[in-house]
Amino acid sequence: MPRLWNETIEAHRREVHDAILTTTWTLVSERGLRAVTMSQIADQTGIARATLYRYFPDVEAILSAWHHRHVTSHLDQLTQLRAQPGDAGQRLEAVLEAYALITHRREHHGDEIGLLLHRGEDVAHAQRQLIDLIRDLLTEVAQTGNLRDDVAPDELASYCLHALAAAASLPSEAAVRRLVTVTLGGLGPPG
Repeated sequence: MPRLWNETIEAHRREVHDAILTTTWTLVSERGLRAVTMSQIADQTGIARATLYRYFPDVEAILSAWHHRHVTSHLDQLTQLRAQPGDAGQRLEAVLEAYALITHRREHHGDEIGLLLHRGEDVAHAQRQLIDLIRDLLTEVAQTGNLRDDVAPDELASYCLHALAAAASLPSEAAVRRLVTVTLGGLGPPG
């Protein structure tokens, strides 16, 4: 089979896969997890049920794949900010602000969907990547003398994530930015 043909088939498969993920998330957001069937997803996506089952065994598997894609895109965004030019303190602020804004804008999908999406190895792995990313930036900031030295960077990274989780309940992006400022203030050298 010619290479161009293989690339076209693979592109088509990615498009179908992405359409399934997007359609499922939309349906579940509108109707709830228990109200969505594989038949509805196939109909809304414009594919046969048999085709849908070649991609995923059930609605939960589709939602897990959607969540994985979603989390991966956020981690990619934060990794790009971390790699930007500039001093470590500026990059740390950019990463923490972006994370806080992601947390603030996150859709609240209810207990049932939340329990489904926020479990398992994928979530634990993503959390570890996030802590590592922030810890590495904190270690760079420590080399400039602008970081408290009485707490290990790994602990400080965890503190940052927990502090910035409060962004989910704040009323505005301005309030989120103030939270980031307060969090950064707590990272400075003591005294």
